[in-house]
Formats: sequence, structure tokens, C-alpha cells
Amino acid sequence: MFVNLANLKLPFWLFTFEELLEVIYGGRPGSDEEVEILAELIPLAKGLYYRSQSTQPPIDRPTDPKSTGYTVDTPVPYWPQDLFALIEEQMGKLDSSRSSRAHYRRLITRIEAVSNDPRYAFMFANANVGGDTMAEVLCHLFRLQPDGKPMTVMQLAGIPAEVQDVVVSVLCRMAFDFGLWSHGAIEQLLICEEAHRYVSADRSIGFQPTRRVLSRIAKEGRTHGIFLGLVTQRPAEVDETIISQCSTLFAMRMANERDQRLVQAAASDAAANLLRFLPSLGVREALAFGAGMVLPTRFTFHRLPDHLIPHSETTRGLRLEAGLDNRLINVVIEQWRGAMTRGKPTRVG
Repeated sequence: MFVNLANLKLPFWLFTFEELLEVIYGGRPGSDEEVEILAELIPLAKGLYYRSQSTQPPIDRPTDPKSTGYTVDTPVPYWPQDLFALIEEQMGKLDSSRSSRAHYRRLITRIEAVSNDPRYAFMFANANVGGDTMAEVLCHLFRLQPDGKPMTVMQLAGIPAEVQDVVVSVLCRMAFDFGLWSHGAIEQLLICEEAHRYVSADRSIGFQPTRRVLSRIAKEGRTHGIFLGLVTQRPAEVDETIISQCSTLFAMRMANERDQRLVQAAASDAAANLLRFLPSLGVREALAFGAGMVLPTRFTFHRLPDHLIPHSETTRGLRLEAGLDNRLINVVIEQWRGAMTRGKPTRVG
């Protein structure tokens, strides 16, 4: 199943603080004063949402949003209007000088500009009324209730180019965290196309949280049932440390000597003779070697019939299907959020 992320609601509150700053400031460093204001007020906005949704009697509800223990990265909803109200409240406590209030005004302007930009509707549409849709998003993105369609192809077309790396970071991090807090209950294979873009050999290139989470999946993912496949036409431009974590390699025709050398360095001695065929492999031919192959092998992929080749389609909405996994998903989200909430015990098992 294809998911065009531009048509999917990926709520802004699922973004970590670092990811959200990348969106708000368009990849530029944020003002220290503005970042400090956000870091202080976002947890309070989450506390206000918690209070508004609490089923506890009013006398038992915490009166101070700080008492909820939410951190800036706890994946719970909050409303933009609450955040704006908190910023206005803080600004009202300052003296009347224009310079002291400028950071607050600029911050409001920045957030409003991004949230009202139609290109960012996948993050902010219905942000004031969306509610807690984390379970629906997880089910839909990762096919936790597959309904005969166990694979999702996530399209980045339509998402602003400047935040595509951030979206990849969010998706990969959520996949890893779900595996972590579900104790590997549902195995997932994450295939990253154009891998050289996200885990470049040049460590100064790209969005660093994306690199970190892909590296973490490569190193630790097996323990939590999350497996990683990297696809690239330029393997020499992929971080060697991450390639070294790939236990099985499939190599198609390569003419570039740098790419060939990298594959040769990763192959065993038993595959050395096969690798000389790399520049002359035909269409759909590949060499495979590593832990997943008994012996290094040269083979040809079958051509899929046209009716089995996936075609792009637009996602028209989310629906949380009833089923056995609903209880598990809710337990996972509870543990996930609990681990990122100060002073809250985390259930294990």
C-alpha cells in the first residue's frame, strides 16, 4: 500500500523538540532565546491538554501543568492555541520595553507562518481539534493491523524538500521506539531508499537526528525486532560504519571503481571471484553474499507481471481497525510515553 505523506496527518506533536525546531526554523539555527522559550512552554502546553482530557474529578486533577511531568519530547498532544496563550502570558510578565518582548513576538510569527503554510498541512491541519491520534498513525504507517496489505511504501513527494529529512527522522524513530517499547512483539523491516542522502559518508551532510536513528536501528534494531535495509546507487557515499552493520549485501551492476572497492571490502574471500562480474551484470541480475546466503550467489530477479507492480495511490484517510492488536498498541504507547515523562514509573513486560 502506498502512503503519500503529504495527504497523511503526521501530527506535529509526534516530532521531538529537535525535529520541530528544524521545521520551524527551516534548517537554520534557532535564536537561543526563542528556543529556550519553547523548551519551557511546550511541556506546559502538554500539561494543559492532559488536564482538559483527564477523566479524574476536578478536585483530583493537578492544578499545575508542570505536575504532569511531561518533557519537551514526550509524544502526547497539545494545542497550538494553548502554546500561544502561554507565550502571551509570559510576554505579559515582562517589562514594557520593546526589545524584551521581541523574541516572543518573533516566535509566535514563526510558528504561525509554518502552521498556516498549506505545504505543512500534513503536520498542522486540524491541529486544534485533532486529539490523540497516535495509535491510528502507528497502525496506518507501520501496518500493525495489515488487513492483507502488510507493506507500506511511504512517498515523500509533495512534502517540502527542506523538511523531508526531518520526516524520515520521525518515521524511523517511531519505528524503532515502537519496537523498543513493544519488546519486539511485531517484527518490521524498514527499507530506506536513497540511503546516501540520509547516512552520507560526509558526516557534515544531512539532518543529524536522521543519521543517529538509522545508525541506532542498524546497531540495535535486531534486539527489538526492527531490521534495516539500505538501498543506494552510490554505496561509496554511504557511511562505512553503517554499511559494516549490514550482514547481507545485494549488489547489482556497478561501473564506478569506488563503489566496487567498497563492496569488495565488505565481501568475504569466498565472494571475491564473483565480484569481478560486477561491471558486466545484466538487467535484474545481482550478486548476493553475507549472513543471509549459504554461499555467494549470482542470480536474476523475476520480472513481476504488470498487475503486481505497485502503483501510487492517494491515502484518503485513517481508520483504526478493530482487532487483537489494539490492546497491545495502547499498552506500548503507555510505556513509550511513560519512559519520556519525569517521575512516572515505566511498566515492563
